[in-house]
Amino acid sequence: MYLITLDSQTDFESWRKTARALALHQIAPADVTWSVQGRAKEAVPAGLCEAPGIPPIETDGTFSVPANFIELARIAALHRDGERFALLYRLLWRLRTDHDLLETRADPDVAQATAMAVSVHRDMQRMRDVIRFREIGREHNARYAAWFVPEHHIVEFTAPFFARRYADMPWSILTPDICAHWDGHAISFTPGISQTEMPAPNRLEETWRRHFRPDHPITPEAPKKSHRNLSKASILEPLLADAERWTGGWITPRPEAPMKRKLAADDLDALRKEAAHCRACHLYKDATQTVFGEGPKSANIMLVGEQPGDKEDLAGHPFVGPAGQMLDRALEEAGVDRKKVYVTNAVKHFKFVPRGKVRLHQKPTTPEIRACRQWYEREVSAIQPDLIVAMGATAAQSVFGKITPIGKNRGRLIDLPDGRKALVTVHPSYLLRLPDPETKVLEYQRFVDDLKIAAGLQKKAARAA
Repeated sequence: MYLITLDSQTDFESWRKTARALALHQIAPADVTWSVQGRAKEAVPAGLCEAPGIPPIETDGTFSVPANFIELARIAALHRDGERFALLYRLLWRLRTDHDLLETRADPDVAQATAMAVSVHRDMQRMRDVIRFREIGREHNARYAAWFVPEHHIVEFTAPFFARRYADMPWSILTPDICAHWDGHAISFTPGISQTEMPAPNRLEETWRRHFRPDHPITPEAPKKSHRNLSKASILEPLLADAERWTGGWITPRPEAPMKRKLAADDLDALRKEAAHCRACHLYKDATQTVFGEGPKSANIMLVGEQPGDKEDLAGHPFVGPAGQMLDRALEEAGVDRKKVYVTNAVKHFKFVPRGKVRLHQKPTTPEIRACRQWYEREVSAIQPDLIVAMGATAAQSVFGKITPIGKNRGRLIDLPDGRKALVTVHPSYLLRLPDPETKVLEYQRFVDDLKIAAGLQKKAARAA
């Protein structure tokens, strides 16, 4: 019997390496018990001893599993269920001989792993939506803090999102599991704050000193107490008191401080102004300007294109060129009210290569899509659409957070982790590039048919209103 002890609750890479070794040596799931360093002793069966090391893997031994399993396992491994690693190894063991297992949604193991991944995704979205920072200190000593209780082990995975969004301000996210800190250059982590500490203000003050030290760099190790003089007033008491009310603004200043201008999540004009100065990737250097989304805040449909074209870059508005004209025509034929739709792009700057006086469109890379995804997420948060239509591969990658084939997914409603619906279709510029007139007519009609799905949802919402 093998007892495998991982270093931490999020030690997916060690699980992956060990699980591969176990499978190559034909060690069945029933013969393996998975544990995590520091777990309570009662979590490990009584009398079970650490098993001898796994023999070295022969160089010619190998097997493969579907790529989507690794993605599923990486997310499901963040679930708080103590048996998740055993479940994932059981799936890995079965996938070696049944590569289509993940397509069998009714399979108990597949259903459980999928449900875990969905629950983790929802918790990540909740963390992104709910967290609001409170200002601690003033002027050059100002820091920002937030308190959050995650359902799963998502803090390390989600922290980079906040580093991208709030890159210019030092912050700390305090949770019972682990505390994440951003100093403007790197993310670091310290031990979590025990929930038993939370009700006592005097203990909270002491805990804050341990975890948040404005005068010293934060390191992954548990820091020593700071000798810096702090205010006698409790820092975290109002932080906790405001936790349930933090859905109204990005940063809440201290009551005695003068009111500062705040960026609200639903303030599209403020988002547009902020995006105009975006420097998250290099595309801004050559583009004329940021081309942000446009449309009513009440829109229940969001159309997401790939990136601005030459004419959009010059005009500063999305879909005003030939592709935009084709989109307008298709929307009208499909029965979608264009004036009630919010239109944007996955990437907000025009990427091109110059050829004389002509600027040739270039496909954005994955890092560029990821760098710009914060604006898409914040537009979704502001608009709160029921349906998101991803037009083209770049848009689909931004909407789903991964490379998503158009052909396999178009023409049907897909559930997103946050409860919204998504619809995948081609980008109208694809239709313009088709050389064969007959094919162009057929593909245009398919595009209209896809948009009719969106029209049906828009009409249903109008009747409900």
